Amino acid sequence: MDLDAIGGSVLALLGENGAGKSTLVRILAGDHAPDSGEIVVVGETHAALDPISARALGVRMIFQELSDAPALTVAENISLGRWPGRKGIVRWKAVRERAARALDELGVELDPDRPVADLRIGERQAVEIARAISDRARCLILDEPTAALSAQEVERLFSAVRRLRERGTAIIYITHRLDEVVEIADRVEVLRDGNVVLEREVAGTTRAELVTAMVGREVGEVTRPEPAAVDAQAEPLLAFEGATSDGAFAGVDLTVRPGEVVALYGKLGSGTAEVAETAFGLRDLSAGVCRLRGEVHAPGSPHAAIAAGVGLVPADRQREGAFMVRSVAENISVPSWPRLARRGLLRHAAEARAYRRWHDELSIRSRNDPEQLISTLSGGNQQKVVLGRWLERQSDVLVLIEPTRGVDVGARMEIYREIRKLARAGMGVLVATSDYEEVVQLADRAAVMARGRIVGELGGDEITTERLTELAGG
Repeated sequence: MDLDAIGGSVLALLGENGAGKSTLVRILAGDHAPDSGEIVVVGETHAALDPISARALGVRMIFQELSDAPALTVAENISLGRWPGRKGIVRWKAVRERAARALDELGVELDPDRPVADLRIGERQAVEIARAISDRARCLILDEPTAALSAQEVERLFSAVRRLRERGTAIIYITHRLDEVVEIADRVEVLRDGNVVLEREVAGTTRAELVTAMVGREVGEVTRPEPAAVDAQAEPLLAFEGATSDGAFAGVDLTVRPGEVVALYGKLGSGTAEVAETAFGLRDLSAGVCRLRGEVHAPGSPHAAIAAGVGLVPADRQREGAFMVRSVAENISVPSWPRLARRGLLRHAAEARAYRRWHDELSIRSRNDPEQLISTLSGGNQQKVVLGRWLERQSDVLVLIEPTRGVDVGARMEIYREIRKLARAGMGVLVATSDYEEVVQLADRAAVMARGRIVGELGGDEITTERLTELAGG
């Protein structure tokens, strides 16, 4: 496999999960040793690199999953591994100045003395990017850097990438979002099954060509789903009435009926995720009310919400959704343990049966082994397992936050089909997302949020990328 990262150019690296993207860039970053071939950096040939030599050569990688130090401050994270000072004495003023310069270049307003553990996912991602920017890398590898960023933060990142390109930095940009390829990349390379199947200039390359190259078959453009047969007179499964949570959102009125997919769309920090968290007992209301099947719903904890029939697929599946060191069978069955247990004892056979009930139904690509660790699955299949746990639990309200974050094009379409299938079976689905294409392809109705308030509602064919973007601007 060949890959050329040219100084002063942005190369978009595309491919479904498992195509070989991560392996290839980890070889460049020194995390993996190649079996053959060579790595050439500024004319110097290497059989392999390790993380130290790669960094010394100016190769830096920002991983999709955060690799920060939550207990340290923003400034300390930006200087990790290269503390300014002499004889073991850190110059803390220089640490803060370096952080201020990097954050200013990225266009992010963060307190350098704030602990990273207190930041949202998007802000923590920005700190990771600022760390690489401050290192003046010759070759910068960005792995899904915008997956958790708002539209404003994405534009700030793109501005920083453009400045790095102008200074001659070679940038490898891994993404599943094809609109970003057009926006930021000069060249594009597509991998499939470990092979390069397309390499060309972005100019003149269509979205359809990129998708076809990635999945090996033709996939349609962004389209609306078939209209759902929703009884407008039916009692809502989930309803918010004047719902307010201090500092997060205010005056939210929203209903989700049986058989309906309702999207809450907005930029990161608009309040969409916080509204969704309220339904699952992760956040309390300071005013207004949330109702479940007509009754006041104030669960106070996820345990109570699960018992009431609400399931949640969180934005960060690895940190908040899946038990990464446990098996796929355990991950699917965990909220159903009381039902699966006999006389207080839970047997592996019961968990295995629960997994097999949903393996084929959700098209989970794995070894079909209930004992397989969920960490060995691709991101899309991990997400299907987390989705399957609420089917096994027989929840009738499903709340999803950024459900396809970091998921490739093919798996994303499969997840959308499964969500639509759940709605057709009578489940009520609430999706909180910052991905406007996701709303277009998934939702029957959409409520757009800005600054913690609903600023517009759209239904049916009114749901377009143009209208969503317009309303989300506030």
